[in-house]
Amino acid sequence: MSSTPRGARARARIEVTAAIKDEARGQLAAEGAARLSLRAVARELGMVSSALYRYFPSRDDLLTALIIDAYDSVGERAEAAYAASADAGPVRCWSAVCEAVRTWALGTPHEYALIHGSPVPGYTAPETTVPAASRTGLVLIGIVRDAHQGSGLAELPLPAELRPEAERIAADFAPDLPPEAVAALVAAWAELYGLIGFELFGQFNRVVEDREPFFRHAVTRLAHSVGLPDTPPG
Repeated sequence: MSSTPRGARARARIEVTAAIKDEARGQLAAEGAARLSLRAVARELGMVSSALYRYFPSRDDLLTALIIDAYDSVGERAEAAYAASADAGPVRCWSAVCEAVRTWALGTPHEYALIHGSPVPGYTAPETTVPAASRTGLVLIGIVRDAHQGSGLAELPLPAELRPEAERIAADFAPDLPPEAVAALVAAWAELYGLIGFELFGQFNRVVEDREPFFRHAVTRLAHSVGLPDTPPG
């Protein structure tokens, strides 16, 4: 008997939390993350500010929740693309994941900007964002790991002065992979978001017009840059 009121309260809290986030995303689209205001969110929802603070004690808490949601959303897309294309060969799998990330970004540009655009003044992301932020990167590492354990990776050059740093990065994130591949992965990860950011924020205007095949070609080159072989499935 006593569980029913608690269950109703829990459902109500979930619904209100979702409404707050939806309104905040609308503010991101209209004003940008730097101008996100709890008072404005409360006003648009017909709430008093003190009531909203029971859900998100500060603007930073709300930003953190939105950032985690955005990372989880793109991470889910990447993981689904990986699962659907894992048998298609490493380069095709890599390309499918990259295309899934691009599709998500083009469909939710303000959420992309929140996690990969300019830092929000005065905000520092807490450690609680790290698991969600890692999801897409872990998918890319998984594709390289699959190839390394299967048909193998192409040999990659690594300057002697970079080896200590590459070994450190590999030890932190993928100790079972060659340092050469991990260094290339970090560069490819950055280049992937550079390609998407250039498209999303207008730097490709009057430069690249047919952007989908351009992106597909570019991420195929990135796949080769991390040592993925053009091995057919099977």
